[in-house]
Amino acid sequence: MEVRHTTNPTDVKQYDTERLRQEFLIESLFEQDQIKMTYTHYDRMVVGGAVPVTKALELEAAATLKTEYFLERREIGFLNIGGPASISVDGETYELSKLEVLYVGKGKRQVLLSSLDAANPAKLYFCSALAHKEIATRKMTVEEANPSNLGSQETSNERILYKYIHADGIQSCQLMLGVTSLKTGSVWNTMPSHVHDRRMEAYLYFDMNDDARVFHMMGEPSQTRHLVVANEQAIISPPWSIHSGVGTSNYTFCWSMAGENYTFTDMDAVPASQLK
Repeated sequence: MEVRHTTNPTDVKQYDTERLRQEFLIESLFEQDQIKMTYTHYDRMVVGGAVPVTKALELEAAATLKTEYFLERREIGFLNIGGPASISVDGETYELSKLEVLYVGKGKRQVLLSSLDAANPAKLYFCSALAHKEIATRKMTVEEANPSNLGSQETSNERILYKYIHADGIQSCQLMLGVTSLKTGSVWNTMPSHVHDRRMEAYLYFDMNDDARVFHMMGEPSQTRHLVVANEQAIISPPWSIHSGVGTSNYTFCWSMAGENYTFTDMDAVPASQLK
């Protein structure tokens, strides 16, 4: 498990490209028959990826967590972005197709991740946050995720928003998770931008061609920076930072949040005229 510490927005103004990528970009999440995890001190979220191919992979507590098992004091949300998956939670099995989500609450001891077809392995992206009570395990399909059409062709941001883990969907302690998919011909997301100082956010960009890139905008509104992101790479977004993106083509991303409050609409908009 890699550990990332929090950063001071005043110090970030002095970072060069290499340092920005070192602090905020997770470049490698999906490797065959491995579970890879990054622990960020921003709201103590764990961001990870798993690709079970020849064997089942068990979610185990790394020494960093100092707990007996991974979900002793945590909750977790899994999003499948690959082939059909199977997740066993204390002996109960859930099958996930692409873009289906499974929430597993605090207190579950054994979580096993498997692929149903080794020739088309699952790719399980997950985010985990601290939890204060036990909540029932629940699966949600993409059809159940309340798809909402947003944006327009005129502003190059026509997209579909899917909300899975949130106050009106899968219940959790503090974790929120969803997916946004841009339609062909649209490349901008979240513009005008916003910040939400009470919640950090993680982004996974996926369903991109190998040569495609997303320019992820970050930083304080008056001190913007950018990170060039490839397919299946993730971003750690601090609470004080904007998080917008523009791609060389359309793309899909998973957003997840953790923090003090549990209100999806609690955000402070930043008009484009105020960005620098």
